[in-house]
Amino acid sequence: MIEIIPAIDIIDGKCVRLTQGDYAQQTVYNEDPLEVAKQFENHGLHRLHVVDLDGAKANRIINYRTLERIASHTSLRIDFGGGLKTDADLEIAFDSGAQMVTGGSIAVKNPDIFQRWIDKFGGQKIILGADVCNDRIAVSGWTEITEHRLMPFIAHWRQQGIWKVICTDISQDGMLQGVNTTLYQQILAEDSQLYLIASGGVSGVGDIEKLDAAKVPAVIIGKAIYEGKIRLQDLIRFIEEAKD
Repeated sequence: MIEIIPAIDIIDGKCVRLTQGDYAQQTVYNEDPLEVAKQFENHGLHRLHVVDLDGAKANRIINYRTLERIASHTSLRIDFGGGLKTDADLEIAFDSGAQMVTGGSIAVKNPDIFQRWIDKFGGQKIILGADVCNDRIAVSGWTEITEHRLMPFIAHWRQQGIWKVICTDISQDGMLQGVNTTLYQQILAEDSQLYLIASGGVSGVGDIEKLDAAKVPAVIIGKAIYEGKIRLQDLIRFIEEAKD
């Protein structure tokens, strides 16, 4: 059964969502991300994806205090990303309560550092972020489209010890128009052992069911929850089935 991972994106310490990664198209959903995290926990969710959008823009960790509050006041297992560029950033994230971290831009721009993190902490704690636009990897808060193609990019880092990959289809992210199930099926056809985490475009429970039927291991859900397209109680059956 597919693992459900709700998302909290943070700007100025607030819970927000962007549309297609555009900082000019942001909506504040809650002034206190901890309140949102507690709602997730109270409905039986165990995981949380936290993105420091200020950090992604500044190229250094910014909202670690918010991470610390969530980690110290809930039992959620948190993966944290956004602006992690140095060993010091990584240390702050783990010290602030993250159990896992996600690196995307650094895997492209500073692969030696990213490899060092994998070697030190392992593929369970270091997640590869593969944000894709027309089969090309995007970095720096999606402002830069690189020459790296998706499949070889994932395959390379799998050989280096990565086990989990968050793949975000930028064209779908925040649009509430459905998930690119075909893309995720193609990735898993290349590597059936990959712990693939789908991200971008979830518009309702039907999208989760499609991903589950396609054997996608996990899905990140953000805007659909905040916009009321998916109620937290709708997720309980997925959580219960995952226990069986």
